[in-house]
Amino acid sequence: MDYKKSKAPVNTVTRNIMDLSDETGNIYESVAIIAKRANQISVQIKEDLSKKLSEFASYNDTLEEVFENREQIEISRYYEKLPKPTLLATQEFIEHKIYWREQQPAQQQPAEV
Repeated sequence: MDYKKSKAPVNTVTRNIMDLSDETGNIYESVAIIAKRANQISVQIKEDLSKKLSEFASYNDTLEEVFENREQIEISRYYEKLPKPTLLATQEFIEHKIYWREQQPAQQQPAEV
């Protein structure tokens, strides 16, 4: 997923909570959906960053051999400038790009005596 192409704002934006609750009918359910998606995005970003930084890992580190790698710094800066996962998830929710399904309550069986 290319996070840079997202239309999510980089800074925090004040939103009308009634607009967020229109889709589900409940603000708490909307926030729970956004939070779960933000966790998924966060894990995905962390995996991507770990893969890219693992290319630069040196396995014989000593205190004297600390040096800066220009490419590694550029990759880190790119990920620092990305919108936060909560902002990305909120934007996806507003644009109706998140799929969720409601959990059906289990049918209660009469207790046998």
